Amino acid sequence: MPKRFRLLFLSSALLALSACGGDGDATGPRATPDGNLRYGDIAFKPCSLSTAGVDAVEAQCATLRVPENHDAPDGRQIDLAVALIPADGQAEPDPLVMIAGGPGQSALESYPQLHDAFGDARRNRSVLLVDARGTGGSHPLDCETEQARYEAMAPADLTPEAAAEYAESCRKELEADADLRFYTTTDHIRDLDLLRRKLGVERLNLVGVSYGTRVAQQFASRYPQHTRTLTLDSVVPNSLVLGQEHARNLEAALEQQFERCAADAACKTQLGDTRQQLAQVRETLRAGGLAPVRYRDPVSGQWREDIPDFGHLAMLLRLYAYQPQAAAMLPLIVRDAANGDYESLLAQSRAIYAQISGTMSAGMGMSVSCTEDPELAVAPEDADTVLGSEFVDFMLAQCKHWPKGERPAGFRKPLAGDVPVLAISGEFDPVTPPRYGDEVVEHLPNGRHLVLPGQGHSVLGIGCMPKLFAQFIETADAKALDAECLERLKPTPPFAGTYGWEP
Repeated sequence: MPKRFRLLFLSSALLALSACGGDGDATGPRATPDGNLRYGDIAFKPCSLSTAGVDAVEAQCATLRVPENHDAPDGRQIDLAVALIPADGQAEPDPLVMIAGGPGQSALESYPQLHDAFGDARRNRSVLLVDARGTGGSHPLDCETEQARYEAMAPADLTPEAAAEYAESCRKELEADADLRFYTTTDHIRDLDLLRRKLGVERLNLVGVSYGTRVAQQFASRYPQHTRTLTLDSVVPNSLVLGQEHARNLEAALEQQFERCAADAACKTQLGDTRQQLAQVRETLRAGGLAPVRYRDPVSGQWREDIPDFGHLAMLLRLYAYQPQAAAMLPLIVRDAANGDYESLLAQSRAIYAQISGTMSAGMGMSVSCTEDPELAVAPEDADTVLGSEFVDFMLAQCKHWPKGERPAGFRKPLAGDVPVLAISGEFDPVTPPRYGDEVVEHLPNGRHLVLPGQGHSVLGIGCMPKLFAQFIETADAKALDAECLERLKPTPPFAGTYGWEP
């Protein structure tokens, strides 16, 4: 964007925001003599939010200093990264707050992927982003050297013992500059409320995605008077032990995808029985002993050579199941692997690894899970699933070496009260299936749950959902929404061969 247009954009944004108000500053955001923006007690400067694969987003950025331990306000202070995307028109006083998933994802880094989904809602509301403490630009709990060493291990060396060693080394690296007990959901919601007060805002419209829905529900439970609406995309109930049902949920989602291939004449005829092939491939990869396979890296274009292992298959099945377009390829990839052709399996797993590598803060994730989900345990029924109990085994091993904070009493209680809630789920979501949304809304008289046909995880930007979302934010009435437009969504057909699905 040329400089003169950026200045015009900023001036228009400041004028639009000038009508905002709140507890601490009746004038709301305002321009300062140096051309920047001040909102309550916080000074903002122009910035750009970017992530791979999408356009950068013009924003206003600031830093908020908070106590690491809110109950010891004179102790160590940490800085949180904050961003504001001004409304397109005259802004209402209650901003939208997007809360990222994970746990461990940066809100500022992930928001550009959802910017278009917020387009209609941004006409008269600004978007507020805060990197949760321990992520992104907020005193991140990253052990880059240890993480790289851990990820470089041969598959046979990726054991619970190695995971425990990684956690212990990471803890020792981080604890010199962070008390790891204070990087949990409870600490994050206290940060959000402190920011609200610093801005002089009375109420917030919280938009949580995946793990972010846990944060949103906990905030609404603790600060109901400061919560105007909740939008929960890919819902995590308060009752859920993070990771406990990953293996079974993925198995159910894969079963749905394989049933669709079996019901599609071309897919069934040309690709065969995907369930049987998957069992064969899983057994072969777990046995090991395969020769190295040469394939082209789909990101760099360089030729690579790797030994196919079960980790490649498990990662691909789990992460491709998140999005229907990617899940449609799974029967083809499994068929090729069953025939001894592992190039697609390796290339696609390499691509998805490159996409997610470095997007999560492992330290923050452990601080959250080890404190909030002590009920995590190996389930015998997971033994025959694709993931098995490996995720749980690794998490339990790591938590033995990770400091735990305090989980508040009532943390597991369902959110209740009259807060307006719009919950949305994808029909084929492999990690937060629609039954989770049903469970949450059951306790909310002003709640409604919409299931998007044929969709996967994180569905706010799909089809007409952005318009329904904007209408909900405007009216705070989920039950009045006419959601018939969602019925036009259709599942992506399964691939029947190398060139995609049949016409």
